[in-house]
Amino acid sequence: MKARLAMTLALASLWHRKKVLTLVCLTLTLSVSLLLGIQYLRTEVKHSFTSTISGTDLIVGARSGQLNLLLYTVFHIGDATNNIRWSTYQSLKNDARLEWLIPISLGDSYRGNRVVATDENFLKYFRYGRGLPLELTEGRWFEDVFDVVLGAGVARSLGHQVGEQIVLSHGGGRTSFSNHEDTPFMVTGILEPTGTPVDQAVYIGLDGMEAMHVGWESGVAIPGRTITPEQAEGRDFTPDAITAAFVGIEQQVLTFRIQREINQFAGEPLSAILPGVALSELWRLMGQFERALLGITGFVVITSLIGLVAVLLTLQAQRAHEIAVLRATGASPALIASLYILECVALALVACVMALAVGMAGLSLASPWLLANYGLQITLRPLTAAEWALLASVPVAAFAVALIPAFNTWRQSRRLGFGEAGDQ
Repeated sequence: MKARLAMTLALASLWHRKKVLTLVCLTLTLSVSLLLGIQYLRTEVKHSFTSTISGTDLIVGARSGQLNLLLYTVFHIGDATNNIRWSTYQSLKNDARLEWLIPISLGDSYRGNRVVATDENFLKYFRYGRGLPLELTEGRWFEDVFDVVLGAGVARSLGHQVGEQIVLSHGGGRTSFSNHEDTPFMVTGILEPTGTPVDQAVYIGLDGMEAMHVGWESGVAIPGRTITPEQAEGRDFTPDAITAAFVGIEQQVLTFRIQREINQFAGEPLSAILPGVALSELWRLMGQFERALLGITGFVVITSLIGLVAVLLTLQAQRAHEIAVLRATGASPALIASLYILECVALALVACVMALAVGMAGLSLASPWLLANYGLQITLRPLTAAEWALLASVPVAAFAVALIPAFNTWRQSRRLGFGEAGDQ
């Protein structure tokens, strides 16, 4: 009975001060939305980051650290320490335990975007996210020597369409003064957005990489020795070396054994890394920054709750008559003090519900835009246990800060001295 009475009085009090408290609730809603939104984005970005490449069991490259190998093969950051001989790649390809291999050859760029030379296995076997395959928005995968397929981000930012010709640049820098002008490439396809570094790369065949470097010595084109697309017809452009290879293993239990054998390969020094382990290590190094951002957002919510307490304390002087009436009608100091706690917690609960609605609506509207403009794939999903716990901490914190005005009200109502029998 007393709990129902307290709840009724609290709701009536909130409605009586709805104008002021609506502004406080709105501020708290925005703060909770920011807190929950950052935690949600942290979870999604981490999953997107760690799922940049999936379904690949090993990445094989020249001997180097696992983070360096991961960065230049998956994220197109930095350069390889060395190449892998083509004969070594063929030896790996002939290993019956390996289900598939994707060769990767790097070294050139197109307007600051990395050129990746590979073959049809890249489209067939490469996976990202939750095992999603690559798809073409339009056109087809490269087939001829001078065909090129653009990542979604490259096509969008540079405004290219299927059927256009582009000239690739020598070297991996963002600015290059050495262009392969004699061997222009024809855009034959554009990949769908993936929210991964795949969007920011340009894809050609291994033969195309070799063909456009004919006549180039020490990074400089020698006049008269380069070839044109017409002269390239019918020639063999088997590479001497590649940069790295993505490997899929038929029996997963053999992964560590094969990794050890590749690391001990007698033909040349190689490194085989587990991409999932390397991604987790890289995220661990970056995690302190996003944790700091979450902490700052937590302070924003605490500030909003302190503002709520300040408003309740300000209104306390205006409620002296209300408190006196309640005491005169037999309400105990504890009942009156509980009104502040109920009001504060009720506002926090309303703010949490509104924050969920705002977050869902905002995410539904923003996710296509984030993917199209920033390559960030954010999906609408149920909240995780950690996110529910973070949301539940808001009304708990509201209860804690509400004890301040509740205690002041309890002392004030005790001094009025009405209805002492009801105090027991």
